[in-house]
Amino acid sequence: MKKRRAAWFGRSMAVLASLALVGCSREAQVPVAPRTVLVVQPGSAPGMAGEAFAGDVHAREESVLAFRVGGNLARRLVDAGQAVKQGQVLAELDPGDAQLQASAARADMVRLQGDLARYRTLLAQQLVSQSAYDAQDAAYRAARAKYDLMRNQDDYTRLRAPRDGVIASRQAEAGQVVAAGQPIFVLAADGGREVAIGLPEARIRDFHTGQPAVVELWSAPGKRLPGHIREIAAAADPQTRTYAARVALDGALAADAGLGQSARVYIAARADAGLRLPLSAVQRGEDGTTAVWVVAGGKAQRRPVRLGGYGEDSVPVLGGVGPGDWVVAAGGHLLREGEQVAPVDRRNRPVAAGAR
Repeated sequence: MKKRRAAWFGRSMAVLASLALVGCSREAQVPVAPRTVLVVQPGSAPGMAGEAFAGDVHAREESVLAFRVGGNLARRLVDAGQAVKQGQVLAELDPGDAQLQASAARADMVRLQGDLARYRTLLAQQLVSQSAYDAQDAAYRAARAKYDLMRNQDDYTRLRAPRDGVIASRQAEAGQVVAAGQPIFVLAADGGREVAIGLPEARIRDFHTGQPAVVELWSAPGKRLPGHIREIAAAADPQTRTYAARVALDGALAADAGLGQSARVYIAARADAGLRLPLSAVQRGEDGTTAVWVVAGGKAQRRPVRLGGYGEDSVPVLGGVGPGDWVVAAGGHLLREGEQVAPVDRRNRPVAAGAR
């Protein structure tokens, strides 16, 4: 009886072992999908990490418009976003006081003008002295100057557009009492468009006015507009530690950039700056050496590199990779030597990397 049980148990174990082997063989036959990796080329384009800056579109000339006199804002004739022409009336103050002052000054001038005419006749008849006539003439001239001033004050109650443009914003409403010089509108003049960005303090020496740039509007991905750095602030912002800069858009395509639109500015590194890689691409070994993963033939290969001084988010490459290599920019710590990978660029498009 015991021999039969032992024989049955042995046959059962053999069957289970054979089933396990069959299962293992089937699992081994299941193909493993290549790991998707993000790749970049060192310094191949100004759009690599550390060379792209977010900003928004502004007019090259932006004017804060205000009344030259104070008073009650009687009417606001335009809204934000409205196109205006040079000389167009944008807003009006209550003209009551200014008109009364102008009328009083005019009446005084007319009275003194009549007195001056009588003094001229009396001087010709030698009934008044020359000095008396000169005093009357001076009084008339002062009255005329006061009238011209009051007339200008009356005209200053109407705020006009100094040039063609678009009302970028309004900062006062009808019925509000405003002071002389208080902002009422911001006018974005027609013509040049530029993108306001901030340049990192650590790399400010890599940039200069006139340096070429490429602008990509968020509303039109893939469409590149040529431009150049027009100005860089002399001092860094104390809060952000960045230098405010303006990138002017060149050519007729600048009209495609609407005011306030978000944009990304790509600025090529200086010719003497060499190749650069994002910091996320660099892997450090246990022995302190640095390396990157390069995709060649559809497989990941670890390659030692020599690096320069680390920047804010990128590092110069002194040796080990060339401008045509596709380097894994993220997730390198998960890769193994010779692992099959599927490289894609920053727009998630497949890249034919390392076909050689």
